[in-house]
Amino acid sequence: MSFLDLARKRYSCRKLSNQAVEDEKLRKILEAGDIAPTACNKQPLHIWVLKSAESMEKVRQVTSYVFGAPVAFVVGSKAEAAWVRPYDKKNFADVDATIAATQMMLEIEELGLGTTWVGHFDAPKLKELFPEMAAYELVAIFPVGYPAAEAAPSARHTERVGIDTLATWL
Repeated sequence: MSFLDLARKRYSCRKLSNQAVEDEKLRKILEAGDIAPTACNKQPLHIWVLKSAESMEKVRQVTSYVFGAPVAFVVGSKAEAAWVRPYDKKNFADVDATIAATQMMLEIEELGLGTTWVGHFDAPKLKELFPEMAAYELVAIFPVGYPAAEAAPSARHTERVGIDTLATWL
């Protein structure tokens, strides 16, 4: 499958089965995050794999957007570990974490799993529940699982502004 085919096929899966996800697949998702390009290859991010029933219950305390997933990834960035653009002091921590998270999301699709990017969560509470996350800016939660039989893209999935609106040729 070509990259564009994979990117088109991926959708925000909001109905996941509770079937366990194999550790081998979880490691491949982590590898996709690990090999992501980051500014000056500083990798100012961390990924937590929440797999236990107790951890998933904590996730449900901070967001209702878990969709029945048996496992979740949390991606965070650490500003003091990131490259900073010298001209305007732009810190690339969140940019780098987002690049890694996007690669993870595409690997999830490639593996036949489903997820959606969850940004609607109580980050301060998540840090309370998982103190090891306290020093990080939490970027996203990815509930991950096998798509349920009735899972389907939303009606908005194929709505796009189009490249003529999105891009300007100079």
